[in-house]
Amino acid sequence: QVQLVESGGGLVQPGGSLRLSCTKSRSIFMAYVMGWYRQAPGKERAFVASISSRSGNTEYADSVKGRFTISRDNAKNTVYLQMNSLKPEDTAVYYCNIRSSRDDVWGQGTRVTVSS
Repeated sequence: QVQLVESGGGLVQPGGSLRLSCTKSRSIFMAYVMGWYRQAPGKERAFVASISSRSGNTEYADSVKGRFTISRDNAKNTVYLQMNSLKPEDTAVYYCNIRSSRDDVWGQGTRVTVSS
C-alpha cells in the first residue's frame, strides 16, 4: 500500500555534499523503521543509516559515521540523508526502505556519483 520515492542524487566532487530525500505516499500508524541502503557496482546492498518512527533513535554504518546524518520531518512524511565530505567509495545507488511488523517496502533508488 505504501510507496517510497527517493530524490537528491547526482554527481559531486570528492569533499562535496548532497542531501537525499525519501517520501512515503501515506501515513503509517504502526511502529516502523526507515533506513537508507546503498549498492555499488559489483557489490551487495549494504546498510547506511536508519531512524525509528517512535523514538527517533538513529543507527549508522561505521563507514559513514561523522559524515552522514539521517533525520525526519513527520509532517512531510519524509526522511533525509545529509551526506557531507563525500568520498569516491560512497558512489552507489541509494535505496530507501521502510520496515514494520507487516511491511517491507523499497524505493526505486537514486544514483550518487562522487568523482573528479
